[in-house]
Amino acid sequence: MSRMQSYSLSELLRTIQFAVSAAFPDSYWVRAEISGLSARPNGHCYMELAEGASGSEYAAKIKANCWKNIWTDLSAHFLETVGQPVRTGMQVLVRVSVEMHPVFGLSLTVLDIDPSFTLGDLAQRKAEALKRLEEEGIIDMQKGLSLPTLPRRIAVISAPTAAGYQDFEHQLKNNPEGYTFLTTIFPATMQGDTAAESIVDALQAIYNHEEAFDAVVIIRGGGAVTDLSCFDQYELAAHCAQFPLPVIAGIGHTRDISLVDRVAFISVKTPTAAAEYLISRFAEQDSALTQLTERLVRSADTQIRTRTTVLERIDKQLCMSVRTRLQRSHSTLELIEQTVRLHSPERIFRMGYSLTRCGGKVVRSAADLKPGDVLTTTFEAGKAESRVDKTDLK
Repeated sequence: MSRMQSYSLSELLRTIQFAVSAAFPDSYWVRAEISGLSARPNGHCYMELAEGASGSEYAAKIKANCWKNIWTDLSAHFLETVGQPVRTGMQVLVRVSVEMHPVFGLSLTVLDIDPSFTLGDLAQRKAEALKRLEEEGIIDMQKGLSLPTLPRRIAVISAPTAAGYQDFEHQLKNNPEGYTFLTTIFPATMQGDTAAESIVDALQAIYNHEEAFDAVVIIRGGGAVTDLSCFDQYELAAHCAQFPLPVIAGIGHTRDISLVDRVAFISVKTPTAAAEYLISRFAEQDSALTQLTERLVRSADTQIRTRTTVLERIDKQLCMSVRTRLQRSHSTLELIEQTVRLHSPERIFRMGYSLTRCGGKVVRSAADLKPGDVLTTTFEAGKAESRVDKTDLK
């Protein structure tokens, strides 16, 4: 029995290396997902490329390297075109060469990347998420909420050290009119693979104290916009859309409208603009109060002038009425006085009439007298007494 041929490990791996080189002499365009990525300080980038499967396991997976001389230009071009850096979770179309090293094993060397492929994949994912939000009827739920007239108690989701958050706070606290706001920060990672989950956790923390806030502001700013993909993820957008408090998005970008922008109660371009929006709510009410005060003052002035005119007219009418009444009363009094004078005893006496009394009583008829009664007669000048001898009733 002949002995089987044997190889050293290095001989076998070199044989495989030669076979791989012979079988794959060219470069190849490959569609894959970046399942892992590490950009090193020395300028090289190490990746894992994978292909998904129907279950939880990958259908294929392999290491890939992109050396500094290629990675520097390639990553800069990708960022400029896509608006995001190459990152874990992206679907990419890369041109690779197949390498087999006796120590490091089988790997791919990335020679190029097609940004348009990734753009198409991101756009497709965003479109699918948008369609799902529409089909579930939640995309416009925030638009049905009502922001308090004066929103003072603000829950802020941001990275605490972000320049955008500092800009937001500075704008609120230094507003020209001195309006007062109460802000509470709920820290979150605002970019990268864990950003969406981190922001959802912050929303849940706010929800646990919902009654303590008037609105939620999601802020992202401070530096270049390099990673906004988390704001296009369905889970984050759905949480924002269904949140019971108005969500104000100020995530600092101008290139595109994210799903979070689309579902938010209101979306503005920058964190500073978010602060200005809140300040404007107070300014609008301030202006409305000023206008109302001016209207009240004008109305009061008009009423006072109108009432003064009415009072002046009444005063004139009253004076005229009193004067007329006095004149009429004076005429009446003169008439009464004249009547009294005409019927006064003195005038009657002057006309030759006299007044006769018997026992102090005025005698009006001879029937009231009897012989022997003593009569007292008063004339215009003086009196006289007489005695009744007889009476005649004829």
